[in-house]
Amino acid sequence: MTNARRTTAHRRRSPRRIARKPLAGSLAVAALLGGAWYATAATDNGDSGTSTSAGTSTSASSSAGASASPEAAAQGSTSTTGTATASASAKTSPKAAAQTATAAKVATGTLTPTSTTVPLAAKFPYLTAGYNNTREWTRTTTAVAPDGTLHVAWPAADGVHVTPLNAAGLRSGADTVVKGAREVGGLVAHNDGFALLTRVADTNKWKETAAAIVRYTNGRQTFRTKLTGTASNDTSPGLDGQLTWNGTKYGAYFVVHGAGGFADGHFGDKLTYVSAKGAKLSGGWSWGCSHNEGIALHAETSGAFTSLCFDDWRSGLFVSTGIGAPDVAPVVQREQCWAGYCGGTFPSRTGDLVKSATGRYATAFASRGAASAKKNSADSSGRGWTVTPKTSTHQVAVAFMANRNSGPGKAIYLTSAAATENVNVHIAPYGKDRLLVSWESLKGAKCNAGTCTGTFTGTHLRLIDWNGKVQGADKVVTARISGDIAVLRNGTLTWAYAPVTPTYATPLNGASPTTTSLRIARLTP
Repeated sequence: MTNARRTTAHRRRSPRRIARKPLAGSLAVAALLGGAWYATAATDNGDSGTSTSAGTSTSASSSAGASASPEAAAQGSTSTTGTATASASAKTSPKAAAQTATAAKVATGTLTPTSTTVPLAAKFPYLTAGYNNTREWTRTTTAVAPDGTLHVAWPAADGVHVTPLNAAGLRSGADTVVKGAREVGGLVAHNDGFALLTRVADTNKWKETAAAIVRYTNGRQTFRTKLTGTASNDTSPGLDGQLTWNGTKYGAYFVVHGAGGFADGHFGDKLTYVSAKGAKLSGGWSWGCSHNEGIALHAETSGAFTSLCFDDWRSGLFVSTGIGAPDVAPVVQREQCWAGYCGGTFPSRTGDLVKSATGRYATAFASRGAASAKKNSADSSGRGWTVTPKTSTHQVAVAFMANRNSGPGKAIYLTSAAATENVNVHIAPYGKDRLLVSWESLKGAKCNAGTCTGTFTGTHLRLIDWNGKVQGADKVVTARISGDIAVLRNGTLTWAYAPVTPTYATPLNGASPTTTSLRIARLTP
């Protein structure tokens, strides 16, 4: 069901804990939003300053059928399987083998990430329990400054750490620790510091945190602007957010919990603009997608920033640009959404939104599709929808928009194997005219209440063009893509991830395992 009625007993609890079971009922004002997220377990084996090439394999399959084993992936082995093999058998001449290897490279692109290892000053809990305790990666965010330097934000027990790196992905100084910060909701890197979207302590009826932008300049905090509070009758116990910058102002998009007024006790989303000096600006909205299950935001040089949301009331993914409650928002994809879960999901409740040189947009997500979608007759508001999913497992979908306000055409699916679950879907620009889509696959998937467990079979990279046409076979790599991807001036993609081997065999129960290092991956078109 798309609507969820909140009870008084539930309202005081964290949305991340509430969101583990489907909720049903009708609601006339807003549906509740709760969120959480994914992950893994293993050990770190990297040293500071080392640079390695991640092990890869190529596969002609659209699913995970031919991929490296977790054991081989953990060892960083290099192998090739499927129709494009780079190894020669005893009956194959060296010349023929070389030609085959060249063909494989042309078919997939190089698609070989390299990585450096950065030691951490604190323990990083790299897993989060999502809906039904599904394993999700704790979010890290990598951002590039105009001068090419990098910052990586990651949470720890003593606050959010922001690690400075040079353009080669090596540590260039000590961490800045944002004390009292509870979550990485977004990061913007500047030549003289950074801005972080996070949660900080607050005084309110629910005893929950407030959303805030914290700016550091030359190692010192220059402003800390709270974006929720008593005056606006809202809190933010879980951001699931995005922070973007257009050169003159920040756009912060995040989840809010009503703490008074018409939305008391319910969950929605908020888009706020903030100046370079920390002053709140006009625009945005105070209450948007009801029970937002996923957020994407792209900065624009003028006008409203382009935004997407997964709305559980209207059951699906919508273009919410310039719209508060998106009653007339263009539909990207109908999906089955519940409080805390949506059948089509962005990783960590946040999504990638890529803009082309001609002004088109692309986003990618894990989707169960819609066998049927109809208005929910039990919803007196007339806005609720009921969606029956088409598949039990999530498949990799890509949607394109002609402009920042339009609904796209039919979503393009890159996978279809019914027994394979696909998670942690990302999309990024790859050179001038292609897109990189990545995801993790699980074979032998067993699904219950919209979430699946299975055997991890690799991280897939695939190139497509701006029409969704596949540009070669998948490549399976050992590098995880578990956080926001930064794009350097020369087109190189870089991101941070925990150097561990994923497991999705069981839900995550208990505390997250930790790591004391991060890998900084680089992929150059």
